[in-house]
Formats: sequence, C-alpha cells, structure tokens
Amino acid sequence: MGFGENLKQELAYKGMLKKELAALSGVHKRAIDTYVRTRASMPPADTAVKIAKALGVTVEYLVTGEDSSLPKEVNGVARSFLNLNTRDRRLVTLLIRSMNDF
Repeated sequence: MGFGENLKQELAYKGMLKKELAALSGVHKRAIDTYVRTRASMPPADTAVKIAKALGVTVEYLVTGEDSSLPKEVNGVARSFLNLNTRDRRLVTLLIRSMNDF
C-alpha cells in the first residue's frame, strides 16, 4: 500500500474525518482528499510531516505501512490487521481499546 491507502486506513482507525485532519495539520482538506483518492499522489515532505504529526504516526508508516522504530512483530500484526474486513477491524480495535482501559 502507498501513502494514500495508509492515510485512509489511519483516518479510519482513528475515527477522524479529513476535515479534522486538515484542521489539526494545517493542510488544506482538498490536498488531503487528493492524497487519499489518488494512489500516485505523494505530498511534499513538509506536508507529509504535518499530516503524520497530526495523526501521531511516522512519515515512514504513512509511506511504507511499517515503522522501523517498532518491533518487527508489531508491523506483522499491523499487516494482519489491514487484511481483516471492516467489521473484524472494528472488533479488534474495540478489544484492544478495552484492554488498554485496565
């Protein structure tokens, strides 16, 4: 997956709207729409940094879907999570969030 698909996945995971990301990052919503919609569209580095910071992820993660600062098994779990259907992703997310509340 590329930047747009990873961005789309992260927005869904966070339950964030593109307009909310635009407000948090200072990047125009139209630009975010373009990055999400167009597979070949990659933002300039400074824009990617703003978006990543607003989402609480690394630019590396948005570009590659992996984060080398994390243990390898975390990236493997993330890949497995992305292969789940939407319903199962929601269930896994709810489970993890409920476990973190303890």
